[in-house]
Amino acid sequence: MNSVIKLLGALMLVTAGYLPVSATAETFTIKDIRVEGLQRISAGTVFNYLPVKIGEQIESEKTGDIIRDLFKTGFFKDVRLEREDDVLIVFVTERPAIAKIDISGNKSLEKEQLLLALKDIGLAEGRVFNRSVLDKIEQELQRQYFSQGKYAVKLESTVTPLERNRVAIAIDISEGMTAKIKQINIIGNRAFEEDDLLDEFELSPPTFWSFFTKNDQYSKQKLSADLETLRSYYLDRGYINFEITSTQVSITPDKKDIYVTINLAEGDVYSISDIKLAGQMVVAKEDIFPLIHLTRGTVFSRKDVLESSERITRMLSNKGYAFANINSIPEIDEDNKQIAITYYVDPGSRVYVRRVNMRGNYSTRDEVLRREMRQMESAWFSSELVSRSRERLQRLGYFDDVTIETPAVPGSTDQVDINVGITEKPMGNLMAGLGFSQADGFILSASITQNNFLGTGKRVSLAFNNSSSNTHYELGYDNPYYTVDGISRGFTLSYKKTDFDEVDTARYLTDIGLIGVDFGIPISETDRIKFNFDLVDTTFKIPDDASDEIAQYKLDNGDSFLDFRLGSSWTRDSRNSSLLPTRGGLQRFSASVTLPGSDLEYYKVAYKHKRYFPLNKTFTLALNGDIAYGDSYGDTSYMPLWENYFGGGVRTVRGFRDYSLGPRDSNDDPLGGNMRLGANAELFFPAPFKAAEKSVRLGLFLDAGTIYDTSRGSGFDTGEFRYSAGLSLLWLSPLGPLGMSLGMPLNDQSSDDLEVFQFTLGTTF
Repeated sequence: MNSVIKLLGALMLVTAGYLPVSATAETFTIKDIRVEGLQRISAGTVFNYLPVKIGEQIESEKTGDIIRDLFKTGFFKDVRLEREDDVLIVFVTERPAIAKIDISGNKSLEKEQLLLALKDIGLAEGRVFNRSVLDKIEQELQRQYFSQGKYAVKLESTVTPLERNRVAIAIDISEGMTAKIKQINIIGNRAFEEDDLLDEFELSPPTFWSFFTKNDQYSKQKLSADLETLRSYYLDRGYINFEITSTQVSITPDKKDIYVTINLAEGDVYSISDIKLAGQMVVAKEDIFPLIHLTRGTVFSRKDVLESSERITRMLSNKGYAFANINSIPEIDEDNKQIAITYYVDPGSRVYVRRVNMRGNYSTRDEVLRREMRQMESAWFSSELVSRSRERLQRLGYFDDVTIETPAVPGSTDQVDINVGITEKPMGNLMAGLGFSQADGFILSASITQNNFLGTGKRVSLAFNNSSSNTHYELGYDNPYYTVDGISRGFTLSYKKTDFDEVDTARYLTDIGLIGVDFGIPISETDRIKFNFDLVDTTFKIPDDASDEIAQYKLDNGDSFLDFRLGSSWTRDSRNSSLLPTRGGLQRFSASVTLPGSDLEYYKVAYKHKRYFPLNKTFTLALNGDIAYGDSYGDTSYMPLWENYFGGGVRTVRGFRDYSLGPRDSNDDPLGGNMRLGANAELFFPAPFKAAEKSVRLGLFLDAGTIYDTSRGSGFDTGEFRYSAGLSLLWLSPLGPLGMSLGMPLNDQSSDDLEVFQFTLGTTF
C-alpha cells in the first residue's frame, strides 16, 4: 500500500510542470517564454505587450494580469497560459484579419467617405476584425442617416470567413425614402404671424420648388440652423429674453411624414437708452462713432450691435491693430425695458509687417508677385490689404492656388511675416478646339498661349479659328506692367475673313487685316480704362446676286479701305466668378472712331451693364441692359455694313434665329442696323442633382431687344421690340461649356425667323 502511495506521489510531481500556470500556486523564475498559435502577428509584438520578462519570478496571481493585457490588444480572441518546467508557454488564437469591405446601397453618403470614416474607427482592410467595432459602426451609420431624415434605413452586415484566418465584410444599406415635413407649428408667438416666421426657415412643407431645393426633407442640422435663425429674428427686433422652450419632432408610423412643433416664449421688446465707448482709444472717438449704426430710442438689434463691432474691428485692423478686440457690453434696465450698450475697445499692440516671403514660384519671377501685393513690408499690417493682395494674385490666372499666412515673428509682440504660397500652373498652353453653334456651324480652333512668358508675367499668343463663316488668325503680345504703376501695353496682328451669307445674313464677304496697339490704365481694384489704336485694311466683296443696298454701298464707297481707328473703353468687374457668378456686376462702356482721313469715317459707342443679386442660397437674379449706337460722318454714306449690329439668338433675344432681328435688304436677308437695344432678366438656380450643382446652372429668362437703322430714316418704334421667355441651361461639361435654351417668342411676327431650341458647344482637347 505504501509503495502505491509513493508511486502516485512521484507521478504527481512529474506532471505538475504540465499543469496550467493558473492551476499551480507555486512561484517560479521564468527562464524562457514561448508563444504558440501565431499566424500573422509576430512573436515580438506579443513580447512587447507581456507584463513579464525572462528572469522575473511569476506567481499564480499574476497570470490573470498577463491574460488581460494580451486581450486588451484586440489581436486575440483566446489566450491561455501553461508552464513546462521553467518555461512559460503562451497559447493564443488570433482574431481574423479583414480581407475586404464592400458597401452597397448607399446613395446619400459616398462610398469613399464611408470607408475613410470606418478606417478612423478601426474597421479597414488589413486590420484585425472585432465584432463589437462593427456593431458600433452600424449604430453610427444609422445615426447619420437619421440626421438626414432617412428613418426607414435598414442596415445588414454579413461577415464571411475566408481562408488563412481572414474575413470579408459586406454592409448592405437600404436607405429608404427621406421623411418629408408635413407640417411645422410654432406655439407662443404673439408679435409675429406664424407664416412670417416660417418664411425665414430653410425647412418647410412641400412647395413647388421642393423638387429643386429639397427644403421639405427633414434634417436635424437644418432644423438646428432654422432654430438659430428664429432666435436671431427675435433678437434683431428687441426681444432679448426670447427663448425656445422646447422642440418636438414626431414621425408617422410609416416613417414618411414628420411634424415639427416649436414652443417659444417671446418676452418684451427692449430699446436702446445709451451708447458709450470705453477702453483704450487709439483713434479719435469721432472716427469710431460713425461706425456704430445704432440710435438712442430705437429698438435693440443684436445684428446691428455685432455689425458695429465688426466695423470697428476692421477699421482698427486696417490701421495696424491686427489683434484688436471689441466687446459690446449691455446694461439692461428691466424696469424701463431699456439697454445701454458700451463698446469696450482693446486694440492690443500695433503690428508691423517684417517681411513678405514668396514661396512656390519656381518659374515666376519674384517681382511679378510683389507688384500685385498691396501689403508692404515695414508698413502697418492691414487685413484688407492682405485680402486684396490675395485676390489680385488669383486674378492673374498664373496659379492654381494662392495662400497667405501671417505668423507672428518669434520673440516679438508687434511684428508679423506675410508668407505667400502659390501653386503654379503650366506657363504655356497648347490648345485645340472643336465647337458648334447654330449660327456659325462647326468651329475649329487652335492656339498657343504663353500667359506668363518666361516667368515675366507677359502674355504671348498665336491663335487660329475656322468655321463655315469665319477664318481668323491672330498674334498677340501684352505686357500688364509696361510701367511700374500697372499701365499695360499690347500689340495685335490679325487677319479675318468672313462670309456673311453663311450666317444667313446679307450676301457679301470681307477680308480684314489689322495691326493694333493698346494701353490699359488701372483706376481702382475693379476699374480699368483702355485705349487702342488700330490700322485696319478691309477688302469688300459682293456676289452677282447681292441686294440693292449692298451694291449701292459698294458704288458709293468702293471696295478697298484703309482706316485709322482710335478706341477707348472703361470696365468695372466686381463679379465673384467669371463663369457662374452669384453676386457683383460687370459694366463696360466702349467707344471707337475712325480718324478723319480714313477711307471710311464712322464711330461706335456701346454700354452694357449686368448685375447679379443673390436672393438666397438657391436663387440668383440677374438683370442686364445693353445699348449700342454707331453712325458715319464726313464723306462716308453709311456705317460699314460689316460693323452693323445684329439681334436674335442665344446672346440677345432667345427664341429668334441668330442675326435675324432688325432691318432686311431687298433680298429679304437680315442687314443689321446702327442701333441695338436689349434687356434681360434671368432667375438662376442650381441643378436638382447635388453632384452637378457646381457645374450646371438652370435659369428662367425674359428677353427683350431690337435692331434699328436710324441712318436710313428708320425711327424709334417700340413696336419693333421682340420678347421671349423660357428656360436656359449652362453646363461646364468635360467637353467644354454647353449652353442651351428653350425660348418661346411672345410677340413674333409672320416675317420673323423662329428657333425655339438653341445651343452652343465648345470643347478643347
